[in-house]
Amino acid sequence: MNPNDPKHPWARLAAAARRVPDVRDTAAPYGFATRVAALGLAQERAVASLVERFALRALGVACLLAVLSVAVNYSALTKTIVAEDEPAADDPIAALLDA
Repeated sequence: MNPNDPKHPWARLAAAARRVPDVRDTAAPYGFATRVAALGLAQERAVASLVERFALRALGVACLLAVLSVAVNYSALTKTIVAEDEPAADDPIAALLDA
């Protein structure tokens, strides 16, 4: 089973394929260049859905609301951070019950 053997079926098939001339037409079909140019210069497609249209606006509104909520609750956030920095009491159960 040596594939390089000239009597091997694969070698005979490959040799026959090399002898056949390539007679395919390599030219583009009639009107192909015009069609490609027309598609390239065409206007943008219409928006398919409302989600596509308003997605970036919704993202901007969500970011604005996130920043606004942090700004409104800034004083409560700083009080929480300051309260965590206070030293712990000697009795942890008493500290939990007082809170």
